[in-house]
Amino acid sequence: MAVVGFEGIAINAWLVWILPFVGAAIIAAVARAGHRIRDYTAVAFALASAISAATLIPLALEGSEVHSQIPWISSLGLKAGILADPLAIVMTNLVAWISFLIMVYSTGYMHGDKDLTRYWFFMLFFIGSMQLIVLSDNLLMVFFGWEGVGLASYALIGFWYHDRKKDFVGREGHVAGGIPMWASPTHAGMKAFLMTRAGDTMMLAGMFLIFMHAGTFGFKELVEDPSWAFAMSQQNLLVPAAVLLFGGAIGKSAQFPLNEWLLEAMTGPTAVSALIHAATMVKAGVFLVARIGPLFFALATIGAFSVERFFEVVAWVGAITAFLLATQALVNPEIKKVLAYSTGSQIGYMMMGLGIAGLSLNFVDGYTAGFFHLMSHAMFKASLFMGAGAILHTVGSRFMTDMGGLKKHMRKTYIFMLLASLSLAGAPLFTSGFWSKDAIFAAVLDSGYAYSWPLFTIAVVVAIMTAFYTFRMIGMAFFGRGSKHVEEMEHHGHLHEVGRSMWVPFAILAVASIAIGVVGFAFEAQIHHLFAVYLEESFGIHGEEEHTEEVTIPIAPEGDRTFLGLHPLAAAASVGAFAIGGALGYVFYIGRKADPQVISRSIVTRAIWKFLYNRWYLNTALYWGGVVGPLAIYRIVWRYFESTIIDGMNPALQHSMAYMSRVVKGGQTGITQTYLFVFAVGILIIVMLLLL
Repeated sequence: MAVVGFEGIAINAWLVWILPFVGAAIIAAVARAGHRIRDYTAVAFALASAISAATLIPLALEGSEVHSQIPWISSLGLKAGILADPLAIVMTNLVAWISFLIMVYSTGYMHGDKDLTRYWFFMLFFIGSMQLIVLSDNLLMVFFGWEGVGLASYALIGFWYHDRKKDFVGREGHVAGGIPMWASPTHAGMKAFLMTRAGDTMMLAGMFLIFMHAGTFGFKELVEDPSWAFAMSQQNLLVPAAVLLFGGAIGKSAQFPLNEWLLEAMTGPTAVSALIHAATMVKAGVFLVARIGPLFFALATIGAFSVERFFEVVAWVGAITAFLLATQALVNPEIKKVLAYSTGSQIGYMMMGLGIAGLSLNFVDGYTAGFFHLMSHAMFKASLFMGAGAILHTVGSRFMTDMGGLKKHMRKTYIFMLLASLSLAGAPLFTSGFWSKDAIFAAVLDSGYAYSWPLFTIAVVVAIMTAFYTFRMIGMAFFGRGSKHVEEMEHHGHLHEVGRSMWVPFAILAVASIAIGVVGFAFEAQIHHLFAVYLEESFGIHGEEEHTEEVTIPIAPEGDRTFLGLHPLAAAASVGAFAIGGALGYVFYIGRKADPQVISRSIVTRAIWKFLYNRWYLNTALYWGGVVGPLAIYRIVWRYFESTIIDGMNPALQHSMAYMSRVVKGGQTGITQTYLFVFAVGILIIVMLLLL
């Protein structure tokens, strides 16, 4: 339903993103009343935002929406508005409740930090900006939230700006191709800021390219009047504009080739890592694709032109990123960086699902699978990051080689991290990760896309690696004999479970990921129905949509599905991937039946390990191409052009002007006869020139 201003339930949708900004604005003043009041106030504003989001759930279940607008830029005919449709309502609740739990967790994790007021300000600002992205009804407002998230992430990644060695990421002394592979908080924050700006520039170009032809940024308006899409298609600009918008998603969601910032964003507090890598910043790119994907697909269906290339870019960028980052997670020794690699890899899965949706006749299947994995991943990855923060809080080291044997000292952390890890690894039938990942596998297989098998193969290989590095992480942290560092802490009695304010939030999310997994098929069916209704009513996309004339894709009939609606091949691949990866992880790191150092005995495997540990040398290439190379060129320009030519010209010009000044000065005698003589000579010269 459309409303004007803040009528009825619309006020709740506005409050979802306004309340965190209000909290951020007053938190410094509240801090004067006391630290405890300040902390409770910050958490209270996050809770109020979450409650406001929860009041919108009945709308989503009914398949209805709220579209509220107010005047904004009248000279351009632009209005500010919120669009609380089923997609936004599901996402806003996911963001709000996970953010609230992370805020509660922060009260324990950040307790005693002297800059906690600044921390609360940027956390609330971050939440408000993300909710603005989710609920905005137009691309311009989305971009304001987009930049707000970027600013807050820069401040939070570099939160410990004193650059103490203990806050670095990477192993000091590790160099690849002449480039240091460790980073300080300020360096990591700046790197994240600059790399995401590259994607934001592309997004801005795509937005204004569409605005030039449509005269609006509004999602509803773009659907209602498709004439702009016809015009852009005739000029071959529609797909480039869509890909440019996707460029913003590549930057924010750390997809290849703008993925390197994510891996060093671990310099911030672990609560920040949970917020960035779970439900907020990196998911913003996935949400943007989920928002614009149906728009371009529906327009192509109406106009009989193809946007297949756009969806191919989305699917293949996701597949490449999933594989690339999963391989690096296999060898990294830092627990937070393993989870960061995993985040980028799993987001690749989501992009693959959303991309394959536009390459098949049944758009709903891929769309649902991609978004279902976003929901599932948000819960178990936030839980894993907070669990990792609990370990770091107790052990005092980010390296898994400094851990081991923590199961007996941190029983609660172990249990809930294991549950969340099982979801990440895709343990069959009882974890949310299994159902959402299997849905992506099935969507790829059923798409009929010409290159579905290569995509499917990559997806399965990534699933094997995911199970392996997940069990590797659990084994190195909790099993086996404790490291020397752990033994020393144990000797001094410093090993203990974290407080309730820390373990309860990640316990809730871990249990939720299992609870959804237990009813996985029913939950997936409900999400599928919800989005099927949404896509049909908002975009006219049916379950089996006619596509362009160029594409004729068969749909696998429901009769091909077996137990609980599982696609037989997809289910077999999911179970097999978990079994292979999990078994290898168990043998090497949990059961300790084999020594992982065996990899160093072969020159080939050692070279592969080094290649992966050095991040495929992509970080090295980034710095050589974006920093070292340009600086070298600048030094050459400075030495041979600026220093020699420019600096040489300046003195010559200076001396010549000084000489001319002396000549002119010499003519200023103050004698009338001299001036008359010069005047006469001047007239004579002019006459001679005229006579020639």
